[in-house]
Amino acid sequence: MFAAENGLKGDPRLQGISQAIRVVPHFPKPGIMFQDITTLLLDHKAFKDTVDIFVDRYRGMNISVVAGVEARGFMFGPSIALAIGAKFVPLRKPRKLPGQVISEAYDLEYGNDCLEMQIDAVKPGERALIIDDLVATGGTLSAAIRLLERMGAEVVECGCVVGLREVKGQRRLNGKPLYILVEPRQLDGCF
Repeated sequence: MFAAENGLKGDPRLQGISQAIRVVPHFPKPGIMFQDITTLLLDHKAFKDTVDIFVDRYRGMNISVVAGVEARGFMFGPSIALAIGAKFVPLRKPRKLPGQVISEAYDLEYGNDCLEMQIDAVKPGERALIIDDLVATGGTLSAAIRLLERMGAEVVECGCVVGLREVKGQRRLNGKPLYILVEPRQLDGCF
């Protein structure tokens, strides 16, 4: 579900967020229109608006865990967690976390990868929110859901800054709701 379809239609913050994201054509490979959120982070107002919209949505939902997907989920997740009174759990690439971890492999739009989580980061029954910057195929979010559910957490929703209207991987999310702030921007005349 898009924020504009859930009470934020016409909200100027969404346009500001969208405009703050730089589009890099043919990165990391030909045909990909990379949505670079680093320019959003450089825009204080757009960055704050992004976090505020997520916080407004999730405050009062009794979420105790905000899980951020490496690396760009780390940029939004901790701020959201602090604001709603939840802990932040990093979901990292292999061999980045100390201690005992569990792993989940997944396919990307342009390759494959793996996420890991420390086994003591989440307790059974905790209500979790997964945050990432972008959803395209749903592979990364699906792996994140599996990690949290393997440890007994209840995944309440996945939240992304950018997402395709017809997320190819929506069915891969095992029925978990998906909340997206804005659609990917395209560059005129670039294919």
